[in-house]
Amino acid sequence: MTERRVYVDYNATTPLKDEVKAAMIRDFEVYGNASSLHAAGRLAHARVEEARNAVGELLGAPPGDIIFTSGGSESNNTVFQTMRRLGSGPDGRVLAEGRTEIITTAIEHPCVFNSAEFLKTLGFRVTFLSVDEYGTVKLDALKAALNEQTLFVSVMMANNEIGTIQDIKEIAKLVKDAGAWMHTDAVQAVGKIPVNAADLGVDYLTMSAHKIYGPKGIGALYVRKGAPIFPLIHGGHQEDGFRAGTYNNIGILGFGKAAALASREVGRYGTELAALRTRLREGLLAKVPNVKINGHPQQALPNTLNVSFPGAEGEAILLSLDIKGIEASTGSACASGSLEPSHVLLAIGVGPELAHGSIRFSLGWGVTAEDVDYIIETVPPIIARLRAMSTLA
Repeated sequence: MTERRVYVDYNATTPLKDEVKAAMIRDFEVYGNASSLHAAGRLAHARVEEARNAVGELLGAPPGDIIFTSGGSESNNTVFQTMRRLGSGPDGRVLAEGRTEIITTAIEHPCVFNSAEFLKTLGFRVTFLSVDEYGTVKLDALKAALNEQTLFVSVMMANNEIGTIQDIKEIAKLVKDAGAWMHTDAVQAVGKIPVNAADLGVDYLTMSAHKIYGPKGIGALYVRKGAPIFPLIHGGHQEDGFRAGTYNNIGILGFGKAAALASREVGRYGTELAALRTRLREGLLAKVPNVKINGHPQQALPNTLNVSFPGAEGEAILLSLDIKGIEASTGSACASGSLEPSHVLLAIGVGPELAHGSIRFSLGWGVTAEDVDYIIETVPPIIARLRAMSTLA
């Protein structure tokens, strides 16, 4: 195994930036409970509010609209459980009258997809919108699905596997015109492309710190003023009663620092990472015959490249790359270990065999042109060897 390591799995998680790590280390001295009224508590509370301001600035949102959570999955579940409360009676059963229909898409992250499936078991009607070959939501299908019974629509802003970006502003307008609530899972979008919650017109927006070079175990839910929200975790008065539990001071501070850095760097990120992505795509297309690029060719995250290699199996490619020091992914980190083909690739029309032979390269700060060239040099002989061994070729 080579000593060289090239990490290209930034959509799964990012390393802490040095500035974030330094800020968190300094904050270890801030030990007070942010809910306490004494000096140590007031200092901790001030640090929490500084971070809230930074996250709000990154999202173009008032800090009062930001609720800290443990991450994207909790934020998304909070919204879905809020909709459950809105559409259910006191006994938990779906109301016979009122809005009890939910719309989402066939390419959502598992925490949204499975939350929708759970509400279906409780009697909610759930529509999973199809997407086109690039993973883009069909607006005509959304218009047809929206009706007076629609309670809620949830559409991922940028797909974690193929990078396709949705027109959330246009989708939100259609949803609001229909009188429904609008949520977007923007975990993969924030920090990579400009995201302004107010301009998008959404009621709820999810983000997570560890996707923007911050710590794991901390995230945020934007809730537009006036939008309904019920706590997923009951207990104390933290977050105005919407999310109980002692504040994760160090995590929140690291989140705030990462958000402040992302606010300053998002423009440069888009330019520099897009150039590296193009270099990788063109290099692989030139040196590996018979490959397929998945996702939208233009409306996609600047750092994400999903490639199908017919005649080679994804896990074998991944392990072969790892031996050479290249750390990539076969898709969503949450699906790691699953033998099922990616539901995202199946939804865009990629067949099961081809889906099994797909690799996601997600770039980030720290990846160099030399790293990309090393990947381009390393991949072709691996694919040639696996194809020669494969019964799929």
